[in-house]
Amino acid sequence: MSFKVIADFEKEIAKFFGAPHAVAVDCCTHGIELCLRHKNVQSILVPKHTYLSVPMLSNKLGIEMQWTEEKWQDYYYLTEDVIDAAVLWRQDSYVPGTYMCVSFQFRKHLSLGRGGIILFDKEDDFDVLKRMSYDGRNPDDPWAIQNIKTIGYHYYMTPETAQMGIEKLPEAINRKPKQWVYTDWPDLTTMDVFKS
Repeated sequence: MSFKVIADFEKEIAKFFGAPHAVAVDCCTHGIELCLRHKNVQSILVPKHTYLSVPMLSNKLGIEMQWTEEKWQDYYYLTEDVIDAAVLWRQDSYVPGTYMCVSFQFRKHLSLGRGGIILFDKEDDFDVLKRMSYDGRNPDDPWAIQNIKTIGYHYYMTPETAQMGIEKLPEAINRKPKQWVYTDWPDLTTMDVFKS
């Protein structure tokens, strides 16, 4: 199986959400991480009610974090242009000028077990985010013949996951999604791990 299936999946998901570009990754949290690294973000705003891997990114990346009382639905902004849209599933819902990260974890609408995607509209960002997700390499050529110039991370979506996504996509498009709201998550500030 080749990496072409990943490109096909990226195009289909971008088309559904109405985004000009998309880069598939191994999970939504890693997609958010790549965006924060790419934008050299120094601080993020995190709702008290969200998935715990998001505030843990601040520790991992050494950036400041501020809790918010946001009563969000579908998605929320971590910065002025980086959006955690893990639970979003709505056609033509891409917000222009942003990096929206969607999840395909097993409980999400398009359930692939694991996976995510970054939606964005700046054409120049495609090659950068693709290389960052794939160990700094271009997935079209053997790495040993490339002069790797970009720090990358092992965060790419596998061809097998992308193939499953293509196969499950028509049914997901036709099925009504769950409407997630902030109260579907506990208040993370009550957990010991976030009290220090």
